[in-house]
Amino acid sequence: MSASASSSPSIEHVRRKLAERFRNGGIDSAELDARLLTGDVLGLDLTGMIAAAGRMLTSSESDRLESFAQRRLAGEPVARILGRKEFWGLSLQLSPATLVPRPDTETVVELALQILRAGASDRPLWIADLGTGSGAILLALLSELPQARGVGTDISTAALQTAAANAARAGLAHRAGFVACEYASGLSGPFDLIVSNPPYIRSADIAGLATEVRDHDPPAALDGGADGLDAYRALIPQAANRLAPGAALVVEAGQGQSADIEALMNAAGLMPAWPPKADLAGVWRAVAGQKSPP
Repeated sequence: MSASASSSPSIEHVRRKLAERFRNGGIDSAELDARLLTGDVLGLDLTGMIAAAGRMLTSSESDRLESFAQRRLAGEPVARILGRKEFWGLSLQLSPATLVPRPDTETVVELALQILRAGASDRPLWIADLGTGSGAILLALLSELPQARGVGTDISTAALQTAAANAARAGLAHRAGFVACEYASGLSGPFDLIVSNPPYIRSADIAGLATEVRDHDPPAALDGGADGLDAYRALIPQAANRLAPGAALVVEAGQGQSADIEALMNAAGLMPAWPPKADLAGVWRAVAGQKSPP
């Protein structure tokens, strides 16, 4: 596949060989990763690659793809290599200061929309996303709620710059603002909805995470303290004080944490008005609490 190869390989040949290398390297998503990386180098989507399957790669294309292959085989996730990740149909730019958005987190969006649509989501809404990172949850909600405005917070100014760029790319900059603070500490409210995907990995479990996560996601966005609940202890009381009467807080939870999070919400005066929502693996991934109605 490199420029020094004795013959110029076709797109289809290169993609198949790359997938084989990834499989041999123990990568579960070998076919998808090979397609995404090959397509990025060539500037082609799947349909384009099929149509151009017999075209030969240039030397520069082969060299760039080989560089990508080495990075992937070393454990760097495809999203980091490409610098972007799709979430809720939005193409989100990434930076070293942001987590790679994961499909599990879409469960938070689903539960939040379910709650809002059970009420009066056609009216103007004010939403906060605490620890917004790339802006994934906030921008997904705003893309579904044309009458809503929102603010994302993060302690990382680099993350906020990434989130603001993603808002602009999505055409949502006029409805999204960003504030540097810890969770809701710099906000006043009242909010109709607050969401968050805080760090929830137990400190002792960090070393055992997959290489793609442990070595490439920002540690501050992963480490939830000794029991994984430090962030919830901080953000839940803050959020409870900034919710409008009857409004909801929806957070992402790690495996086995939903009951503890519900207890923290209850201690902060939030009622368990909706059951937790499971992700595709059956983990109770989204947990909600409601402030008492007026």
